[in-house]
Amino acid sequence: MTQHENNKSEQIRKVFFVSDRTGLTAESYGKCLLAQFPDLEFETITLAFVDTTEKALHAREQINHTSLESNLKPVVFSTLVNDDEQYIIESANACVISLFHSFIGSLESFFGVESSHKQGVSRISFSDTTYQRRLDAIDFALTHDDGVRPDHYDDAEVILAGVSRCGKTPTSLYLAMNFSLKVANYPLTPEDLVSETLPKCLTDNLEKLVGLTIKPVPLSRIRRQRRPDSDYSSLEICQSELEQAKSMFEKAGITVFDTTDTSIEEISSRVVRTLGLARERVRESTLIFNKFIKAR
Repeated sequence: MTQHENNKSEQIRKVFFVSDRTGLTAESYGKCLLAQFPDLEFETITLAFVDTTEKALHAREQINHTSLESNLKPVVFSTLVNDDEQYIIESANACVISLFHSFIGSLESFFGVESSHKQGVSRISFSDTTYQRRLDAIDFALTHDDGVRPDHYDDAEVILAGVSRCGKTPTSLYLAMNFSLKVANYPLTPEDLVSETLPKCLTDNLEKLVGLTIKPVPLSRIRRQRRPDSDYSSLEICQSELEQAKSMFEKAGITVFDTTDTSIEEISSRVVRTLGLARERVRESTLIFNKFIKAR
């Protein structure tokens, strides 16, 4: 490692997401907070299924080891429910933020009852129909990722288009997981870009099409992680592709969102509002709420 690379690595702060289940909630909330610090660089590590004292001790050891190796103290976002395991994590040499304990005390005071403190409880139960719709949406997003099966775009509720590595896939999955929307995404290849018009599979579905873009420098940096020292990741190529894509989007008259300094959550919400799909989300939320009320 060169001196320059070493200095750069020393400026990257390690961030741990600790959870007694998959870690998705810790990642979602933690990354949303980290997005408010665009000038800082982070390397994230997820420690999932920390559901015993032994695993909590091992997690603390890993966090402390990272702290010793770096001149920047790590940050820990935790959604651990069990107090004993959370206390172990809080004793680590790091900035530890408990996303569970930060709010549960206030809610207990407001409701006037103690919480169950059960591990793995992440949502109120909802109907099989709603659950199946979400599973179908996730399956659709996975099977129509990266331009696969454009002949099925008539079945999509949202189509995201943009150059390679501008955030299409994570946005597609977030829309599927959190809004139960069937989302396809299409990468604009060099062959598409030279034609100066969007492919027919996209122009046939303009009412559900949204463009994603990103600034050239961050795009070049992201691409270098995948293919270093290639034309694909060069700043010149990135600038050219983005300009061509912008021209195509403007010609088609579609809405475009810049993903550079915006979280996936915010981009997804904007997509939903732009396409007028928020009502479906409201209906689903109402269904969940009504079932909760009846259960009480």
